[in-house]
Amino acid sequence: MLVITRKRNEAIIIGHGIEVRVLRVGRDGVRLGVTAPSSIPVHRTEIYDMVSTENRAAAGGLASPVILADWLRRQIAQAGQ
Repeated sequence: MLVITRKRNEAIIIGHGIEVRVLRVGRDGVRLGVTAPSSIPVHRTEIYDMVSTENRAAAGGLASPVILADWLRRQIAQAGQ
């Protein structure tokens, strides 16, 4: 883990185009501003964890690609009859 000290209005750059800026420092926490390209999702950890859990649960019900391909072949064959 890289630990960096920043003061209010100071920022760090991650990669090409991701900026994390300290907006406010208070007793209850630090307010950060994140600027990133729209193609890069930015989430709080608790939201990211919820989305990941939901995605895994949704993907758990999917059949294997072999089963799906077999089903699709049967559908195409039935449509051609």
